Amino acid sequence: MKMHFSIPVSEQLLEKFGGRYVLYSVYLEGFLFCKVRYSQLHYWNDQLRRIFGSTVPAFPPKFYLAMTKSMAEERRSQLEQYLQSVTVDPSITNSDVFISFFRKLQQDTFQIQTQRASLDVYLADGRNVRLDIQTSDTAERVLEVVSYKMGLSRELIGYFSLFFIQDHSNGVLSVVKKVAEFELPYVSLQSMKESDCKIGIRKWYMDPSLDKMLMDCGASVNLLYMQLLDHNCLCTEDHVGHYISSLSNSVFLMQVLELVQEVQHYGYIQLDPCTCDYPEIGCSAAVHVGNNEISCSIKLPSNQTKEVSFKINRVRSWQVTFLGAITQPKDQGHEQTLELRFEYNDSDSWRWIVFYTKQVSFRAVKRETFGEK
Repeated sequence: MKMHFSIPVSEQLLEKFGGRYVLYSVYLEGFLFCKVRYSQLHYWNDQLRRIFGSTVPAFPPKFYLAMTKSMAEERRSQLEQYLQSVTVDPSITNSDVFISFFRKLQQDTFQIQTQRASLDVYLADGRNVRLDIQTSDTAERVLEVVSYKMGLSRELIGYFSLFFIQDHSNGVLSVVKKVAEFELPYVSLQSMKESDCKIGIRKWYMDPSLDKMLMDCGASVNLLYMQLLDHNCLCTEDHVGHYISSLSNSVFLMQVLELVQEVQHYGYIQLDPCTCDYPEIGCSAAVHVGNNEISCSIKLPSNQTKEVSFKINRVRSWQVTFLGAITQPKDQGHEQTLELRFEYNDSDSWRWIVFYTKQVSFRAVKRETFGEK
């Protein structure tokens, strides 16, 4: 599955004995993931080449003279492109040399040693499952542990994933982003403290027809049902909502799941209100993502509303950029703002469409979504 690494910032620091070096801040899906030196990446590239040979992208060359400001910016951009290219190959991202490198970087960046710890994984109904883990456990490992504890069939684990969930004061939950399989959930939570995030488990596909693959397992049916009742995931029509309420405590969960297949945007992720530049700058948008489309109800500056469906098969590239933390009113802290742009074939011509959001759920839940660069 393609992921988006970026290096938006770097800083020059002093060595112990007077030399200088540059520390690069690596962001994954718009959030700080780790910090790394050029020399560390260079050594890691040599390791990758010994295993994977010429399939590894070319690494940015060394500079043997003092770097100018423009040379430093060029290197930052080259390293960013290198990380984006190297993570395209799943044989690399699933390898021990990849996972162990980023595990160490994450732990060193946030100064968290390997030790026993407790981690709460939240269900869609607000309850949590407390796990005893190692701080160095990857998301893949944590998902296996929580699935076992919940009684989820092993062959069905791949239909679910861990997500960073933001809990707002009004009780509304937002899915911020999917946790990458090699990511360390316990450590990543430290970089997202200001956003009041927690770890949740949810289904990660957006094709409602796949629900039928999960119907023979009671644990998976319960997970689907709890997610269904989360009003961020489903806006039901009145008659369907009334029927669901009447069955909410009954044994007919599978009947409910079959019924809601009729409802628009069932199984989609609903984003928090955001802004966009389509069809013109200054528009606000209510966005649902799923079933190979980005469905938007766009409010124009003229207060007119336009319904738009962006089809995933007409997207050829995408970018996520961290724009920084914005201060919220009335001392509500800071909230991260992301720019998500994708190149879209609109009326037989290509154009960039930009959304400003604090979530990366556009492509978090389905392999095909933005799957090709």
